[in-house]
Amino acid sequence: MKIALVGYKKQDKFAQGVTNDEDADLLHFLTEKGLDVVPAIWNDEKVDWSRFHVAIIKSPWDYHNHLNEFLNWLYRLEKLNIKVLNPAEIIQWNSDKKYLRDIAKNGLPVIESEYLDQGSSFDDRYFGMFDTDQLVVKPCVSAGAQNTLTVNKNNLKERTEEIDQLLKSEDYIIQPFVEEIKNGEWSFLFFNGQYSHCSLKKPKKDDFRVQHYHGGTISYPVPDPVHIEQARSYLKSLPQPTLYARVDGVLVNNSFKLMELELIEPYLFLNGDENLLENYYQALMALIS
Repeated sequence: MKIALVGYKKQDKFAQGVTNDEDADLLHFLTEKGLDVVPAIWNDEKVDWSRFHVAIIKSPWDYHNHLNEFLNWLYRLEKLNIKVLNPAEIIQWNSDKKYLRDIAKNGLPVIESEYLDQGSSFDDRYFGMFDTDQLVVKPCVSAGAQNTLTVNKNNLKERTEEIDQLLKSEDYIIQPFVEEIKNGEWSFLFFNGQYSHCSLKKPKKDDFRVQHYHGGTISYPVPDPVHIEQARSYLKSLPQPTLYARVDGVLVNNSFKLMELELIEPYLFLNGDENLLENYYQALMALIS
């Protein structure tokens, strides 16, 4: 069984602040386990995908800049009878942040959200709608805080002009700024639905972006089991099992609230830890055996 570990054409901006090569660690571990795994770039025209039986969508970190091409490629793989992990149907659903609306309809706690369609315009009514002094506005299809803006009443005029310009090309999501992000964003990692580990990402001073390439820091506290089960609840409504899922959110009044459900290309914080790599391997084998 030949397996592709799918990545992207490397860009330094995504790797900034990463001290270990997670893909290389995972590739080495799976190979040592006896699996026939090779790295492959999703949009490399030289790759003959028909020779693979399984494609693990690991780190196509530029997918959001080429979404239609990326989704079409995923469905081509499935037509070749290649097992895609995570499945293309789930990836397509997860690629647009409107999926948060579906999760909220299932009665699960999600950061409040409104949506602006491409070609529409932004105004100040969202401050009252969310009862907040600060908003976060970001594309519905994005990753790594790309084109993510904060809006308050002091910068409203300039931000409105900027957002209206951005709305000419794509849809946007509006959320209240969640003060609890200053305490950190929790990431709970699940492999084939089983809890593996978690991380806590904190933004640098006077910032809200927790990504390492924006100066965020990462720690690995022991979470409250109640919060693990709260995070797991977001996976129960998925139509198919997923090899990996990262459930990102904040603690509000000591209860977990979802910010993002990452099912496409999340960094997994494996950190070369053999126990965590083993968790991933066992999940993979359960899905492809």
